[in-house]
Amino acid sequence: MVEYKNTLLMPKTDFPMRGNLPANEPKMQEKWNEQNIYELVAERTKDRPHYVLHDGPPYANGDIHIGHALNKVLKDMIVRHRSMTGYHAPYVPGWDTHGLPIEQALTNKGVKRKEMSVAEFRKLCEEYAYEQIDNQREQFKRLGVRGDWENPYITLKPEFEARQIEVFGKMAEKGYIYKGLKPVYWSPSSESALAEAEIEYKDVKSASIYVSFAIKEANGVVPADAKFIIWTTTPWTLPANLGITVNPELTYVVVAVADNKFVIAKDLLETIAQELEWESYEIVQELKGEALDRIVAAHPFYDRDSLVMLGDHVTAEAGTGCVHTAPGHGEDDFNVGKLYGLEVLSPVDNRGCYTSEAPGFEGIFYDDANKVITEKLKEVGALEKLNFFTHSYPHDWRTKKPVIYRATPQWFASVEMFRSELLDAVKATAFTPTWGETRLYNMIRDRGDWVISRQRAWGVPIPIFYAENGEPIITPETIAHIAALFREHGSNIWFQKEAKELLPEGFTHPGSPNGEFTKENDIMDVWFDSGSSHQGVLVERGIAYPADLYLEGSDQHRGWFNSSLITSVAINGHAPYKGLLTHGFVLDGEGRKMSKSLGNVIIPQKVMDQYGADILRLWVASVDYTGDVRISMDMLKQVSEAYRKIRNTLRFLHGNVADFHPATDRVAYSELREMDQYMYMRLQDVLKTVRAAYDRYEFSTVYTVVNNFVAVELSSFYLDIAKDVVYIEGADQKDRRAMQTVMYDTLMTLLKVLTPILPHTTDEMWSYLGQEEVSVQLTDFPEVDEQANFEELRVKWTKIIAVRDEVLKALEEARNAKTIGKSLEVKLTVYADEEVAKLLQDANINFAQLSIVSAFEVAGTKADAPANALALDKTAIVVEKAEGEKCERCWTISQTVGTNDKHATLCARCADVVEKYYV
Repeated sequence: MVEYKNTLLMPKTDFPMRGNLPANEPKMQEKWNEQNIYELVAERTKDRPHYVLHDGPPYANGDIHIGHALNKVLKDMIVRHRSMTGYHAPYVPGWDTHGLPIEQALTNKGVKRKEMSVAEFRKLCEEYAYEQIDNQREQFKRLGVRGDWENPYITLKPEFEARQIEVFGKMAEKGYIYKGLKPVYWSPSSESALAEAEIEYKDVKSASIYVSFAIKEANGVVPADAKFIIWTTTPWTLPANLGITVNPELTYVVVAVADNKFVIAKDLLETIAQELEWESYEIVQELKGEALDRIVAAHPFYDRDSLVMLGDHVTAEAGTGCVHTAPGHGEDDFNVGKLYGLEVLSPVDNRGCYTSEAPGFEGIFYDDANKVITEKLKEVGALEKLNFFTHSYPHDWRTKKPVIYRATPQWFASVEMFRSELLDAVKATAFTPTWGETRLYNMIRDRGDWVISRQRAWGVPIPIFYAENGEPIITPETIAHIAALFREHGSNIWFQKEAKELLPEGFTHPGSPNGEFTKENDIMDVWFDSGSSHQGVLVERGIAYPADLYLEGSDQHRGWFNSSLITSVAINGHAPYKGLLTHGFVLDGEGRKMSKSLGNVIIPQKVMDQYGADILRLWVASVDYTGDVRISMDMLKQVSEAYRKIRNTLRFLHGNVADFHPATDRVAYSELREMDQYMYMRLQDVLKTVRAAYDRYEFSTVYTVVNNFVAVELSSFYLDIAKDVVYIEGADQKDRRAMQTVMYDTLMTLLKVLTPILPHTTDEMWSYLGQEEVSVQLTDFPEVDEQANFEELRVKWTKIIAVRDEVLKALEEARNAKTIGKSLEVKLTVYADEEVAKLLQDANINFAQLSIVSAFEVAGTKADAPANALALDKTAIVVEKAEGEKCERCWTISQTVGTNDKHATLCARCADVVEKYYV
């Protein structure tokens, strides 16, 4: 006696339904480590064209945050995709390791820097950096990011520092490095100069004051008793005032107000009158700004001249048209002062306190001085108005405290000398998204020269010596010698040895008749470190340069993208990258910035502990990263549902091809049934779209297309229909092998195209397939197969699917009305006009199977439909109970049940299968 249920070819798979990713992913990663998967991939692809994504180095301090996860997963998806589509794609992760945060972290841990030598302190900094690298490396690896983790690039390594010194030397040789006294961003809290990239803006409340300057020498141009009025939001800079700047093209007026006469821009008269509460005023003179040139005013509280100068930077948009000018505290002020031969006065020290050059205010912190100076102005009768207003003000991005503009001697890298080359390099770069080009172009166009010196201990020394006469020494000989020393010993040697010991043996210089030399104590801006990585990594390791892609957050247009561009164009005449891709910031589910105080911080490790890395990776693929993106635990829950659908579909496919051997069981495309050809065509459509989306870095398209294919065309259509064939037919029956052929190709295609996104899951499934390659990562994406009949098939099956949709609607209505239960109980009678009827009567298509019903009849035109038919767009359909008995094996209702005496409870089809295969 045959047990009929045992004759059904049910799915067989050991691939678990539940991923249990938090527990299983680390095991998979351990397996990758044992296999040395990075090296296996590299060996497999070594003879292919290179595709280089150069890693922008995160800072080695603290745990990774969700922005790091977004960044690293995006990079990993690109590298994995390229290595599976014809490229050799090395990925060398890196770390930025110098700078203030590490110094600060050690101070916070109780390290007393002033009680040790610079070299000793730097050694502690290095040890701390390596601790942080080890911590972050494990967290990045937990994300499933594949890279050369055992040999990353680290900016403190001797070979990297040596390359950085060579970059500096080449720029110096071309004349791009110079020392100058110029106002730069100065952080009193860090006691160091800062570059533009190290500045962030926050709202602060500032004093807004109008100050009058009496005229000392009117030169017969304006009344001798007139006064200039300036407006400033930085009263603390008034002790450094040396002039007043006016625009030569603006019209100025002398206004009589009570017993005073004031000089201001005519266009601002009404605003100023209202602001200063002038009840009545009269214009007594009108003149062009150029006529005011070199009038001398008196400083309001010092016995000092304030020279009137001409400058195009003065506008009539705000203020008075007469600009307070302190060459030691502003870039425009410095430039106009230089033209007029003014000294550069900056009476503020490294800590932001006044020096003896600001009599009466010595030792006062600059911000505290605003009130004191305002009171002084009031005392001498020069304060015309005091207000307060809130505005955006520059802050040190590390300490989060305000910065000032302060003139100090600094080393600069010129941008002005080769700005046009930089702009040409920007134009030659491919940007994703495209608006990045305008952003970077404008930043390069408008930026000043790059202040590269920092007054700190932890960084790469500026490799400059000074002769006895103070002349700086930067020669190819000294640079090559220092680079070699750093390569052998690391940059700490600079702080361990005297200048003479660091110079080439026998070195002489006309500026040092006694053979004595000193060395520069400043270090380089950390952006110069990472900005040299195209040499320290790509050139150093023989990797293709320029890189194909740099990928970072959009804030790096002013950071790493910017500094890398300057150094590369300076020494080699081209950008270090062919393409730039930027992503936005990660916000919470409501679009707010994440902060501990709001309690809305999503920590990658917690996500992986709860859901797994593949869920986090799938979230990255699901979002449009080109703008700011949102994440919440609810969103991750939704993504995990999409993952579950994908996983279970892979499992179902695998279970149904358990007895399928492609080498012997594959059915040629030309011999597939039409429905199978259609699904194979749709698989090729998906593959074509997904490949193109990956090429364009459009991962959300990959996510959407695969999701829709899995949920709609596989689960709700093909795989649902397939059960009637792959479970019921005989093992090697042609229709079954045809469906298995499409299922197998679908499984393999999905596994491969999902590997860049879900590497843990796809490799887990791969391990059940008995393939020759030990990992799906050692395979390539399949090529798109364009069969000759695809377009004809597409047209025809678009119509068939539309009719099937109407059938499903009719079944749903009948189910809701409780007319039927399961669809296999049903007979459908369809009324349709000629074109649709012809389609429904096509001998190549089994509409009963396609609709998952027991009987399907085409009865006449829509006009012939009885009253109980459901009228739809293309058809009218009668849904009723099918006639016959239920087959014990396939559960269809058939009038052939009982026609076989040996198998009385089976339909004719099932009886034939059982007779042939099981009796």
